[in-house]
Amino acid sequence: MNARTFLVSLAWLAALPAHAAAPVQQIQATLAKPAVMCGRFDQTKQLTGIKKPLQAQGRFCVLKGRGILWQTLQPFPSTLRITREAIVQIQDGRVAMKLDAQQEPVVKMINSVLFSLLAGDLSQLDTLFELDGSLREGHWQVALKARQPALAKAIGDISLAGAGYVEKVDMKEASGDRTEIRFSAVKTGEGAMTADEGALFD
Repeated sequence: MNARTFLVSLAWLAALPAHAAAPVQQIQATLAKPAVMCGRFDQTKQLTGIKKPLQAQGRFCVLKGRGILWQTLQPFPSTLRITREAIVQIQDGRVAMKLDAQQEPVVKMINSVLFSLLAGDLSQLDTLFELDGSLREGHWQVALKARQPALAKAIGDISLAGAGYVEKVDMKEASGDRTEIRFSAVKTGEGAMTADEGALFD
């Protein structure tokens, strides 16, 4: 997974708590907001014109106020780290690619959305997405459509589902490609992140 693909595959974070006008507050209240959250992801990407989908699995960590770590383990190892300043791709312990938020307008927009999420700032998210969500017995579903062409081109349309945490993400890009991400084995607190993962934020 390269750094630009990461803009799409982490779109679930960009939108997580900003849902339709009526249930926004109720859905937000059901979502856990831990300082540290890690878990497993399984991703399937269906490319237009190609029958066999691309599959990947790995591990993610969210460190509130500092950034996000997205580690692909299969089919090949790759690590991405996002902060307010940049998205960095790390391979074999070295920086393979860096997208600077000051130089890449879309990166800056994505970063703004991600950190608005972590700060609980729904107003920023609501200005970027048209929202349609529902909440029933603690489980919620949300559809998001980007208002701005640049964001729509980078992310496309998104649908989310979950309870205390996001569990399922489906994305349809402007090209027609589709991405499905499932999150599981979520852990929170100090023990959720390994020492090696924490070192990537130092």
